[in-house]
Amino acid sequence: MIKFTALRPFLQPATSLTSLFPSPEYLVGAERGQQQVGEDPKESQEEDEDEVLPTTPTSVNYHFTRQCNYKCGFCFHTAKTSFVLPLEEAKRGLQLLKQAGMEKINFSGGEPFLQDRGEYLGKLVKFCKVELGLPSVSIVSNGSLIRERWFRDYGEYLDILAISCDSFDEQVNVLIGRGQGKKNHVENLQKLRMWCRDYRVAFKINSVINRFNVEEDMNEQIKALNPVRWKVFQCLLIEGENSGEDALREAERFVISDKEFEGFLERHKDVSCLVPESNQKMKNSYLILDEYMRFLNCTSGRKDPSKSILDVGVEEAIKFSGFDEKMFLKRGGKYVWSKADLKLDW
Repeated sequence: MIKFTALRPFLQPATSLTSLFPSPEYLVGAERGQQQVGEDPKESQEEDEDEVLPTTPTSVNYHFTRQCNYKCGFCFHTAKTSFVLPLEEAKRGLQLLKQAGMEKINFSGGEPFLQDRGEYLGKLVKFCKVELGLPSVSIVSNGSLIRERWFRDYGEYLDILAISCDSFDEQVNVLIGRGQGKKNHVENLQKLRMWCRDYRVAFKINSVINRFNVEEDMNEQIKALNPVRWKVFQCLLIEGENSGEDALREAERFVISDKEFEGFLERHKDVSCLVPESNQKMKNSYLILDEYMRFLNCTSGRKDPSKSILDVGVEEAIKFSGFDEKMFLKRGGKYVWSKADLKLDW
């Protein structure tokens, strides 16, 4: 059972029905387990082996906005547009994903709490938990815009809140781009940790390991905060986002080697909640939806968009996602992600 320990003082247009339901021809194909009259068993077996089943969007990351109030130098989903779907269209897309098999939705950005001061996000969170009945609803945020009122209004519908924190040295956070004048990112992290406890939301930390924090020892602080998961990413270059001529960021100076990343992991091997993700594990193991609800294919090192699920449906759009389901499972993408199942000792 996970216990929340006390913090130490130093911690600073509509889709047609045919796109939603399989055609009669598809249903026949789904029943091939029974041999048809006059059918050659060998031929039937070969067809089964060649048949590619549709990808199920079990866990989806919906980046509904690209806008952000921080300027992290390594950001790989930058503010290239200011578009946000109307709320009802976003709900329609989420309904399509649920019908296609989605179990977990993660809302991200940009900074998801920017839109309507978090109300847009809160309404989507509540919709996914109450009306869609999803087992897991989570958010990734930098935490700077979250207020306690949001927890009072929407906390009961949220399973996991992940806060991005790359360093427990405020000067390093400023170097990375997480500085906001007099606001202290680390102190705000402590406050959010307590609100998650008070409003029964599982607390998670995401850290991007880069040139400026790769030598840092975070053992004591992470253990004191005691998140349910500490996701540790290796800084990743994505052409058109944080690398290349048309990128809004130049992340080359943040990049570390595989050996350096392994060294950081070795230093923190005793942190039981650590979940490491190297560049190899990250690249194609996430189903990413952009602000237009298009799947983003990262197999070429860029983010190449599919058509929107709102136009062609989930089954058609996901064919172009480049999603590596085996790597998703290998990296531990499916875990105990509902706070009801986590059985936390609040």
